[in-house]
Amino acid sequence: MTVALYMDVHVHRAITVGLLMRHVDVITAQEDGYRTALDDRLLDRATELRRVLFTQDEDLLAEAKRRQIENIPFAGVIYAHQLGITIGRCVQDLELIAKLAEPQEMANRVEYLPL
Repeated sequence: MTVALYMDVHVHRAITVGLLMRHVDVITAQEDGYRTALDDRLLDRATELRRVLFTQDEDLLAEAKRRQIENIPFAGVIYAHQLGITIGRCVQDLELIAKLAEPQEMANRVEYLPL
């Protein structure tokens, strides 16, 4: 089974397009009608859809950490700082995770890019 991704509103569109061109299962918060959702609700929604949330928003890291501490399950978060990775490298790393990782390996975890 592959890892499906849920893109936060802060993610550059070129990353999503690059993943779609590589046949990665990805939807955006905008497509899902969650453009203005707060971080906790966005993570809830990704988990409801059984998708790992990709974000470049540091505030979501705090929400994921809170859930880890309080033992609140979530599907997983992948984080990349906007200045710490190129779009191309981001697409490559996300494709690797999506195609090689298992959803249960990502559950309740925060993965940082670049790999």
